[in-house]
Amino acid sequence: MIAANVASFDIEEHHRIEAAVGLTVPADLKADYAARMETCTRRLLDQLAAANARATFYVVGEIARTHPKLVADIATAGHEVGSHSWDHRRVHRFDPAGFRADLRSSKDALEQAAGAPVVGFRAPTFSVMKETGWAIDVLAECGFEYDSSIFPVRHDRYGVPDAPRGPFLAVGREREILELPPLTYRALGLNLPVAGGGYFRLFPLFMMRAGLRQAARATPPRVGMLYFHPWEFDPTQPRLPLKRLARWRTYVGVGRTTARLGALLKGFTFRRAVDVARDLRASGAALPRFTLV
Repeated sequence: MIAANVASFDIEEHHRIEAAVGLTVPADLKADYAARMETCTRRLLDQLAAANARATFYVVGEIARTHPKLVADIATAGHEVGSHSWDHRRVHRFDPAGFRADLRSSKDALEQAAGAPVVGFRAPTFSVMKETGWAIDVLAECGFEYDSSIFPVRHDRYGVPDAPRGPFLAVGREREILELPPLTYRALGLNLPVAGGGYFRLFPLFMMRAGLRQAARATPPRVGMLYFHPWEFDPTQPRLPLKRLARWRTYVGVGRTTARLGALLKGFTFRRAVDVARDLRASGAALPRFTLV
């Protein structure tokens, strides 16, 4: 197994974030967030092109209907289009039948817009957990080749802290799927989340760099899976009326993200998740198996 880094982007409008669930967001503000989502995503495409980097974009399925050209342009630029569910609901809100329908709707819409197969998935808020381990069977049944939803950390909203930190086979009741977990840094007996999101915005950048280097030095090397959101690169966006902790978590550090991403693109090489997944399969590497149910 060779070392590999993946820059991934979870493409959703800002009002869809988990911290905003239950808020009443006016239609005009939703429209503004949708426009800003497209603008920020296109800026990210430009930044990736300038660095000659390829990435994976996990896109909410509804965006394939509202912004089909954006999805098409992501694919045309050589990036991977994956699914981020149909409308950004956590897996906890489904039963297997409902999750299956959600996946199929998203996959179909994204494939039509991208003009390419969609084989990768990331659950909103990393919500494939022990409680939702049945999702593994549904993902495999729906034709996904890999997943990137299991975060091996402790967190109040998500996480499977005893899951492997490198690529592994996530085992459901009857099926399994290749899992590419987000990056962690091991220190003091803990898995520190350094993959992106609020951690990218809050922690010093050297922690993410240290995580990537630690993953590359591991035996066998782990995949340095990073994740970002377009709204994290929009410091002038209207702020949602969140509670104090959620507001801090959501907006801390949004003014420095573009420069930080540029530094990462300059210092590391990134590949698409689908290419890493297929190389892992082709290599015949013996991956650990981890049962969720």
